Amino acid sequence: MSKRDDSIQMAVGGLTLDPVTKTPIVILKDTDNKLNLPIWIGLSEATAMATEIEGIKMARPMTHDLLKNILTEMGGAIDCIEITELKENTYYALIYLKIAGREMAIDSRPSDAIALALRMKTPIYVSKAVLEASSILQQNEEGKEPDVANVSNVSKEKWGEILEKMTPDDFKYKM
Repeated sequence: MSKRDDSIQMAVGGLTLDPVTKTPIVILKDTDNKLNLPIWIGLSEATAMATEIEGIKMARPMTHDLLKNILTEMGGAIDCIEITELKENTYYALIYLKIAGREMAIDSRPSDAIALALRMKTPIYVSKAVLEASSILQQNEEGKEPDVANVSNVSKEKWGEILEKMTPDDFKYKM
């Protein structure tokens, strides 16, 4: 069901902030460190990734911890996640799940799938078509091409500062 020939295994290479918009970005890198895929994500998903990467334990289970706990208690496992499409500047992902002898692919936002994959220690794949489309998109956006090589990762201390300044309004989805 997963690990198809038209996908490349990648891992979270880091989290950073867009220097202009201050929006969090997760950067996926391939195992050879030749390809990268920046995905702009929400603050709460970035926080979920950062806490897992840094090994920070929250007093109560956050959303992705809850999902992991439910899956684990039900005897489920995640085979892998895959970022499958890029349509109209929006990335799409699937979570390949096994539970009660069934295999299924569950639609997900990439940020949620990545946060869950980090917790479940499962592989992250990106479709070759997505990598090609992302590369073309980045080249076509004049003056907006992210220079990921020169963007430094956000330190644990910086994430601490960001989290301290947050209010409940920062977590509301803007429509």
